[in-house]
Amino acid sequence: MFDTVIAPSGTLLGLLQRGRGDGTLHALTAPREEALAALNHCVLSDPRHDWQVENRSLYYARLYLDLNGSLEQIAQHLFCAEDVLDSDETRTGLALSVLGHLASYGRDDALMLLRRYAAEGSNWAWALDELALRDDDSGLRTLAEPVLARFPRTAEGDTELSAAVRDAFEPRPWRLWAEDPREFIGARVRAAGERGSFDQWQRQMRPAGPRPGWSVAAVFAWAEEAMERGAGRHVPAARCLTAVAGPEDLPEIISAARSGSDGARSTALRYLADAQDPVVLDLVEAALIDGSQTVIEAAVDAFERMTDDNALERARRWAERPDALGAAAGRVLACRGGAQDASLVLGALREAVRSEGADGPTLWTLVDGTGRLGIACAAPVLRHIYRETASSHLRGRAADALAATDPSFAAGFAVECLWDCEETTRELAARRAETADSRVVEQLRRLAADPAEETEMQTVVRSRIGPDA
Repeated sequence: MFDTVIAPSGTLLGLLQRGRGDGTLHALTAPREEALAALNHCVLSDPRHDWQVENRSLYYARLYLDLNGSLEQIAQHLFCAEDVLDSDETRTGLALSVLGHLASYGRDDALMLLRRYAAEGSNWAWALDELALRDDDSGLRTLAEPVLARFPRTAEGDTELSAAVRDAFEPRPWRLWAEDPREFIGARVRAAGERGSFDQWQRQMRPAGPRPGWSVAAVFAWAEEAMERGAGRHVPAARCLTAVAGPEDLPEIISAARSGSDGARSTALRYLADAQDPVVLDLVEAALIDGSQTVIEAAVDAFERMTDDNALERARRWAERPDALGAAAGRVLACRGGAQDASLVLGALREAVRSEGADGPTLWTLVDGTGRLGIACAAPVLRHIYRETASSHLRGRAADALAATDPSFAAGFAVECLWDCEETTRELAARRAETADSRVVEQLRRLAADPAEETEMQTVVRSRIGPDA
């Protein structure tokens, strides 16, 4: 899968890809064919930074409803030849989730597409999960035969079936099928469920890793063994050190943090930081000079976990460093600094935007800190991040920070946030948006009546519009 190219934020496609409320508002006033073309582009080519945490499906489904959009292109996407060649669930996951929401809104064509794809498509498990939430028992029972036919009556097929039953996100279809009186369905599903439970029990009875009686040296060796295989293990190894190390082991741990192998050094730095031992601060700084990239990343991460006054003072000294430690210091101040650190946090925010753009990973913490400290002069930078970031979660954080720093937020961005793809952003807007705008009242009423919104969201909305609205 290639990364989707995100269009400029001022275009209809760019707005819809970002999941911004303005995307919906612009789509509803644009020529219908143009709006549907942009919408289909988004659904068929997932624009999210992280599909596991960012929401788009409800946002796109609502727009399909508003535009009375056809599902023909989604059907072509699901059942094209590429579905056989590319079984990566991210190719079809967003489209299937959109169909699930549309089915909830009563679109029978979406329900039929989901049933057909669960029977025929490569990403059938995702479609089945969507149906488990929306379809009736009779509809799910019709899928038992085509789904079980995917698993041949061989030892390998039975193993795969057991894994599918065990790992199902929504177990409802499998429970229905286990009750089927036909032996080749009900008995087979029940047997698969029993095997999956037994396999899980066996794995739990064979834990890998440290045992009681391990020494500090053994923990370091365990961490280094994983490092040699390219798998970092210093975080659990540091927790093991907490269990096995005593005061007499501190010199050995400090020595490892100063000059040990990568696995041992990373583990020792993490252990000392978690213990809030002030000696680790000099060791972290030394790691930036002579450590490998792996050790540098572990050292920076260990420093960011420290919460005591010594770490805070060191962060103030390091905040203007032009390296990873300086960036970490800015994040530490954003999380735990006081009003006197506002200028350093603002400087770190501006530098992060200059060097990494509007989607830099360090921005999340800095944006939160800017809002926490109420840095009013940061509003222009926050507005830039809000407009430009492709991450709907970061945009939501920017909106939250703007609510604390920008007096114009309630009459500005808060209005469009009522149509945002993220529920937390919509909830913020429901609390803050000025109701003098007629669009705000109308959208609040729609959200209050929409069963797709969570109870907490609907409670907030109804508190704004009153019981008689």
